[in-house]
Amino acid sequence: MRACEATVDLLRMAAMKALLSWTVLMASLILTHAEMQTAIPLWPDGAPGAHGTMTNDIPTLTPYLPDPTNATGAAMVVCPGGGYAHLAPHEGDYYARWLAQHGVTCFVLRYRLGLDGYRYPTEFQDVERAMRWVRARAADYQIDPKRVGIIGSSAGGHLASMALTHFDLGSTNANDPVERESSRPDLGILCYAVITMGEYTHEGSKTNLLGQKPSRKLVKYLSSELQVTTNTPSCFLWCTYRDKTVPMENTLMFAEALRKNHVPFDLHIYENGHHGLGLADKPPFEHPHPWANDCLYWLKQHNFIKE
Repeated sequence: MRACEATVDLLRMAAMKALLSWTVLMASLILTHAEMQTAIPLWPDGAPGAHGTMTNDIPTLTPYLPDPTNATGAAMVVCPGGGYAHLAPHEGDYYARWLAQHGVTCFVLRYRLGLDGYRYPTEFQDVERAMRWVRARAADYQIDPKRVGIIGSSAGGHLASMALTHFDLGSTNANDPVERESSRPDLGILCYAVITMGEYTHEGSKTNLLGQKPSRKLVKYLSSELQVTTNTPSCFLWCTYRDKTVPMENTLMFAEALRKNHVPFDLHIYENGHHGLGLADKPPFEHPHPWANDCLYWLKQHNFIKE
């Protein structure tokens, strides 16, 4: 009889532990999802050059807010990849949730796409506006306008690299207060990014951005490795040796351009990993790819996170 009672007690304890673990997991997921806010149009009265009023014609920013007790005051604009044809959620939503866990306020950019008939400079207009918008609303989100970075993957990395190399300081006489702000990121994170429009480019991204027969001048202008200057912000760069979709030469050429212009950077080339792997993990991101921890270490050095 006592043996049966002991067995029942053990089963009850196991059930309680399982229930507790499930409750903790669900609470974590709920908290993570609660960080995401409503998407906000970048231009309240309609984006310049919009073809219509459908969702794909309206560039937006979606804020992801960290726990107030953990917030660092830093912010990040997130540019998902997708070959300028679609937007990959795991390179937008997941990145934002992961960074928000570490105190960074994130804004996922839904930019207009070549698949919907938008070519350069539309995508660049959207990312520039996003950088300005975040700074203009810094007080509302309790962030430091001098700590606003950008992160992008694949084609989103190319968009981020354009922001890092083609920024301006804003128009002080603009009627729109957003346009008075600088579009320069304070740092950049480029994940297996498309960098060049030349020999090692990703042809799909190039065609979706520039069309079938871009001029040589435009190809050169939007090859970011050729546009780095001493004013380009510090960057964290990573890719994998086995990425056959976007060759690692893209990352290497950008790193070399940064070095030649005396711009500090971190460079990581991991042997294994397919293109588009993102964090290689799902919420709550307990076992992400090693680049994630390397990046957090770098962000701490730049005063973007505390831990």
